[in-house]
Amino acid sequence: MTSEIVNSKQATPVPELWRWIPSLYFSQGIPYVVVMTLSVIMYKKLDISNSDIAFYTSLLYLPFVIKPLWAPFVDMYKTKRFWIITLELLIGALFGVVALIIPMPGFFQATLLVFWLLAFSAATHDISSDGFYMLALEQHQQAAFVGVRSMFFRMAMLTGQGALVYLAGTLRDLTGNPRLGWVVVFAVLSVMFISLSAYHKYALPQPASDRAQGDPNQVLATFLTIFGKFIKKKNVLISIAFLLLYRFGEAQLVKIAPLFLVDAVDKGGLGLTTQGVGLIYGSIGMGALTVGGLAGGALIARFGLKRCLWPMAMAINVPHLVYVYLAFVQPHSDILIGIAVAFEQMGYGFGFTAYVLYMIMIADGEHKTAHYAICTGFMAMSMMLPGLFSGWLQELLGYSHFFVWICIAAIPTFVVTALIKVDPAFGKKAE
Repeated sequence: MTSEIVNSKQATPVPELWRWIPSLYFSQGIPYVVVMTLSVIMYKKLDISNSDIAFYTSLLYLPFVIKPLWAPFVDMYKTKRFWIITLELLIGALFGVVALIIPMPGFFQATLLVFWLLAFSAATHDISSDGFYMLALEQHQQAAFVGVRSMFFRMAMLTGQGALVYLAGTLRDLTGNPRLGWVVVFAVLSVMFISLSAYHKYALPQPASDRAQGDPNQVLATFLTIFGKFIKKKNVLISIAFLLLYRFGEAQLVKIAPLFLVDAVDKGGLGLTTQGVGLIYGSIGMGALTVGGLAGGALIARFGLKRCLWPMAMAINVPHLVYVYLAFVQPHSDILIGIAVAFEQMGYGFGFTAYVLYMIMIADGEHKTAHYAICTGFMAMSMMLPGLFSGWLQELLGYSHFFVWICIAAIPTFVVTALIKVDPAFGKKAE
């Protein structure tokens, strides 16, 4: 036996959690950032328009929106551990297919098709890994490690839009071939995920509660039952509004920020090289995000979600002001740009922690895996819908006024934050 079975009634020792939580949420973040962000930068560098990039890559959120439809099947067939290991192997294979397609004519349409398959695989991986996290950890451990999982998820995002982008840009400069660097990047991703699948086969524990539940032939009926129970939760409409609007500004910013960084100065951008974007996002941003994510998890574990909610709602929105400054001033200093990006990333890492734990709170109880998947479906919808029109809006307003609008878009966040109800003890480690 490769890993010991965990007694679900006893808290897992903390050192054992560090063995798999970071790698699990890093592996959860990589395919997400590839289809949502790295693809944006790649298409921009290969001369696809802003409006097409924002629209078509925003549609890739759809599998994450509708994943609750098949979440019950993940509960009913095999274990969460089985799904994690198998899907990481599949994702590795799909990355290899993208590497083969990029040099071909019509790569835009063909890679979008594979990105759709990657998005469906990644969404199912989300279901299984989030479910596994809740099954393997006690509630106070879930709260304590929410910052860690958020940090490594975002580290994956920054790796995707940082180190891998830097690699693509460097290879382009060395070879003069704009597509070769992206081929190498996806080949690296393929090897990475095949290796992660092998590692998790060894490293993931086997909680006694991680087992198939229900009849796979009753997926639709089960989903309707589970969704019906979710809708009957107390104050569910306010909870859904929170899930949809907490990141209303961020959902628009995330599609346009990379385009702004690489776009030419005469077009309102900052004119950074591919390597410059990779370095700023992958090094400076990663350090800031680490601080924000860990601080958020630690503070919630100490004070509870309720006391931290408003500071975190502010932290996820106020730093958007740095993009207003960058767009109007268009500074030439990479150091100044790096500091601004770091400030925004730290605020995001800190503020997003509240969002994740709120989803855990809503999902708690019967069918927690499926109910958490429903929450993350609403989370994906909150990113997809604003993202669909963000490219069009940016081209209409220009970068400067678009970022002003992003700051105004914080208002819905503050409204729903004021409306939700949170138990003062939730997320707080018992004394």
